[in-house]
Amino acid sequence: MVGTLEASGVMREMTERLTTDPELAATYQRTHETYLAERDAIESLGTQVTAGGMPGRVKCLHVHLAHTLAAGPGVNPFGDETLAWVREQGWPTGDCAG
Repeated sequence: MVGTLEASGVMREMTERLTTDPELAATYQRTHETYLAERDAIESLGTQVTAGGMPGRVKCLHVHLAHTLAAGPGVNPFGDETLAWVREQGWPTGDCAG
């Protein structure tokens, strides 16, 4: 399901929005910084690289979706958008949704 969204070219559109929407870019930068802090609290990897292209681009919506599912809504804007999209497509919900 997420692969279908990726294949549609939406990641290019999301990355473009980072260049035209300063508020979104600032939120995404905070997402990157929070991700680093939480990861480094577990174990410092000695790198500033995060997942999914942060903070300058958007790639691998599976990663963004997983981040939203783990961190909750309001942390990763592109994970939130991906989750909303898969729910619109009829993604199962509930315990042990199959």
